[in-house]
Amino acid sequence: MAVLTRDAIVHELESGRLRIEPLDREQIGPASIDLTLGREIRVLVPGGDVIPIRDAEDFRDHSVERTLDEPYVLMPGGTIHGITEEKITLPTDLCGFLEGRSRFARLGLMIHVTSAFVQPGVANRQVLEMSNVAGHPLQIHAGVRLCQIVLMRTEGHARYTGRFARQERP
Repeated sequence: MAVLTRDAIVHELESGRLRIEPLDREQIGPASIDLTLGREIRVLVPGGDVIPIRDAEDFRDHSVERTLDEPYVLMPGGTIHGITEEKITLPTDLCGFLEGRSRFARLGLMIHVTSAFVQPGVANRQVLEMSNVAGHPLQIHAGVRLCQIVLMRTEGHARYTGRFARQERP
């Protein structure tokens, strides 16, 4: 696998094989594309019962949706799900990794706790598992370029058709 640079990203966008909507060309960096936090978040319900970690467990049973019409204060140790404003459509021979931006990581905001891999062939908005590892509260705002996607060519073709293949909400 090889990381796509700006020229390759622009070529893939212009050919229509890669789609990111909406997209401002200024979001394209030397080897990644900045992504913006959308207006919806999902917050784990505080307290409550012990959550069993099993295949059948559904995170939606333990969380509520909110909007970012007003900033959300993410307390130390807290985790919320955000979602990108951009819908990403990858061809079957491109995959990616979501990465935080260092300016926010240096303040203690982790953008993707564990599931940073973006499968080939997806057509969805990306959920961001955002955690505060700082010793102070962080105020989360919609419309901020919080993360970036690094794109790579795959060896062969594949299409993700799993549970989150068409996600549009956190």
